[in-house]
Amino acid sequence: MGKKLKALAGSLTENQLALTVKDSAQQIWLAGLGAFAKAQEEGGKVFDALVKEGESIQARTRKMTDEKIAVVAGKAAGTWDRLEQVFEDRVARALGSLGVPSKKDIEKLSRRVVELTAVVQGLTEQKAAAKPAAKPAAKPAVKAVAKPAARAVAKPVARKPAAKPAAAKAIPPVTPADVLKNISHTNH
Repeated sequence: MGKKLKALAGSLTENQLALTVKDSAQQIWLAGLGAFAKAQEEGGKVFDALVKEGESIQARTRKMTDEKIAVVAGKAAGTWDRLEQVFEDRVARALGSLGVPSKKDIEKLSRRVVELTAVVQGLTEQKAAAKPAAKPAAKPAVKAVAKPAARAVAKPVARKPAAKPAAAKAIPPVTPADVLKNISHTNH
């Protein structure tokens, strides 16, 4: 456009130059108005297209972000679990070096104590049941005693009642707390 004006200006007078500039300005103005009208017509369509494109990009971004967060959270959970295990192992080693029994040791001892208590009670009950059967036959309670001739009647002799066998003491069950007490007393 500028070349066209220079070409025209070289052969035109001032009046003609002013008209040419005015026509050019008018054409520029009309082109601007046409562009504005076109933008208004298609502006809504362009705006809607931009909104759709933005939603699409947001959905893809959200999906990628969620995937990355899941990966990072998985790594963090694994790291946390390993850290927790290292801590538990170190605490267990420290307690072991101090002579403190572990939970497994106490559970094992408790099970063994329960087993032994059951065996002892069974043996005690067997022993108590076997005693009455092994008792010798009772001696006759009446003895004839020679008395003076005036009294020739036999009189029963008073005997002390036989001692009853001692009842088997029931052994109370042993609890893990009892085991720990005994362990702490024997260590000192």
